[in-house]
Amino acid sequence: MSELADIAGSIRSSVERALQGKPEAVRLAVITLLSEGHLLVEDVPGVGKTTLARALAASVEGRWQRVQFTPDLLPADVTGITVYHQQSGRFEFRPGPVFANLVLADEINRASPKTQSALLEVMEERHVTVDGREYPVPRPFTVVATQNPVEMDGTFRLPEAQLDRFMMRISIGYPDPGTESAMLKYEADGPTVASIRPVIGLDVVQQMITQIAKVHVADEIRDYIVAVTGATRQLPEVRIGASPRAGLALLRASRTAAAIDGRGFVTADDVKSMASAVLAHRLILTPQAELAGVTDFDLVDRVISGLPTPTSLAAGQGNRRW
Repeated sequence: MSELADIAGSIRSSVERALQGKPEAVRLAVITLLSEGHLLVEDVPGVGKTTLARALAASVEGRWQRVQFTPDLLPADVTGITVYHQQSGRFEFRPGPVFANLVLADEINRASPKTQSALLEVMEERHVTVDGREYPVPRPFTVVATQNPVEMDGTFRLPEAQLDRFMMRISIGYPDPGTESAMLKYEADGPTVASIRPVIGLDVVQQMITQIAKVHVADEIRDYIVAVTGATRQLPEVRIGASPRAGLALLRASRTAAAIDGRGFVTADDVKSMASAVLAHRLILTPQAELAGVTDFDLVDRVISGLPTPTSLAAGQGNRRW
């Protein structure tokens, strides 16, 4: 696992050249990539959402595509379309931008729900269906979407089914004064996304994904994940809690977090460190809770703090108990 941790560190260092002062956001983005999950970057304009997505794509040698979501974008503009080829006298499929290893869905909430739904199938099943035929997308496959949660004009709220397909939702936040001062000082010749070169190939990424899937998870850790997701469904402030898909995403993210730390087993701390990013955006709050100013992050923190932690952190350490 030490070699895997070193490679993951190289990816993080590459991305941090373009997005400085945000190591945790970069770490979560890399974990999502190596889990072959999907990432929603939600924050105000100008803090580096698109920069993070582009830097992540540039750090991995593979095909990436950017889709600028707008109100007039059609589903076929995303998935592709079947056209009649006059010379051959046959219909041919022309792939859309989702046929890439990393797809940047920029300002995803500016497209209509009809167009947003074009991503539902491919994000879950890694293929699109056009005119009754299935077309698989390249693997590994990751969607990185951005949205501005503040501006409401000309936007559409992401449906719950779409949110549930994102492994993580993260925010970047404003940089600290020192980092922002350095950005202003070196704005003319500082590192940019254009200067980033791939640090690993797609074959290495696929090998890492396969190796991460072998990271050991003790039964107590699985039970802990089930307890966490189940507790979100019992909260009085929540209309819809975390789904079983959320539990699977939390397991995969925890495995990757352990692997990039150089461990071959998952601990309860791995689960806790991933819980907010994986679960918060999946909770649908009641109107009363929203009016009271309760946030989904607050509720996840409450669940984590209110549950007993497994006392056995590693696999194979005798009789493991809560």
